[in-house]
Amino acid sequence: METRFTRGKSAILERPLSRPKTEVSVSAFALLFSEVVQYCQSRVYSVTELQARLSEMGQRVGGSLLDVLVLREKNGKRETKVLNILLFIKVSVWRALFGKEADKLEQANDDDKTYYIIEKEPLVNTYISVPKENSSLNCAAFTGGIIEAILTHSGFPAKVTVHWHKGTTLMIKFDEAVIARDKSLDLR
Repeated sequence: METRFTRGKSAILERPLSRPKTEVSVSAFALLFSEVVQYCQSRVYSVTELQARLSEMGQRVGGSLLDVLVLREKNGKRETKVLNILLFIKVSVWRALFGKEADKLEQANDDDKTYYIIEKEPLVNTYISVPKENSSLNCAAFTGGIIEAILTHSGFPAKVTVHWHKGTTLMIKFDEAVIARDKSLDLR
């Protein structure tokens, strides 16, 4: 019986506990996410309500994801500056969720508390068939909920909305207190 265990080392036993394999089959994700959308769709009456429900579900995921990523990527150290948390989301969070960085991070020209994360072809919209009467539906509201939860739980209260512009744009609008705190940190 012991010879079965000593012949060769199992690859699963050699993996470190801190970084499990993060790849998920795209077809499995597509099936699961389409079921989530159908579940939400059966309980709402409008596209706006559906996007709000998807955002709520994303917020539940975002709260848990933040704890895991801060522990893995930052060794438990949280960000204190707006730009740093946005870069963390653009790079680390996006890579954990979608296997790549977000396409762009931009700040609004006329408003210092508004930022945009732009994704040309979000994975959450790729495998969802939208009927013509619901053409304004953007399932990236789920991703928006994840981002909103990460920002809020990190001490950067913000409202994240999703729009069709240059692909999909997540518009992040921070509270005034966050921008005031960030400016006071710059003065130190």
